[in-house]
Amino acid sequence: MSEVNATSKAPAKSPRHRARELALQGIYQWRVSGNEASEIEKQMQMEKNLGRYDKPMYTNLLRGAIAQHADIEALLTPCLDRELSELSPVEFAVLLLGAFELSQQLEVPYKVVINEAVELAKTFGGTDGHKFVNGVLDKLAPKVRAVEFAARNKA
Repeated sequence: MSEVNATSKAPAKSPRHRARELALQGIYQWRVSGNEASEIEKQMQMEKNLGRYDKPMYTNLLRGAIAQHADIEALLTPCLDRELSELSPVEFAVLLLGAFELSQQLEVPYKVVINEAVELAKTFGGTDGHKFVNGVLDKLAPKVRAVEFAARNKA
């Protein structure tokens, strides 16, 4: 099968999923380089072929996760089986993004947030990184989405 055929059969990504991918890449860049979110956004705007993505969502996720990283890291730490410094940059970025969405984007159902984070970890992370991400966010979700969990259990 030629490379063209393999790529043409891939399902189109939703603009929201693509925004998460780009935000993940920006968080990764921030973690590795230390660049400011505004600088990362400028670099991203100069890129071509980004595809369709939800620009306001991308900006909100990137800026929010970076601006609130200390609070989000404090939420994540009790759910980890190792130190934050021991996480790969991809695992760190996926968890920071997922935890930001869980704690700050309450209009997005927690199952969607976790599923999206797992998909990002499968795409960008190591072989079993998605399992680790799933386990951490599964532990975090009931803590930051207590109302959503309570409503689900009553139904």
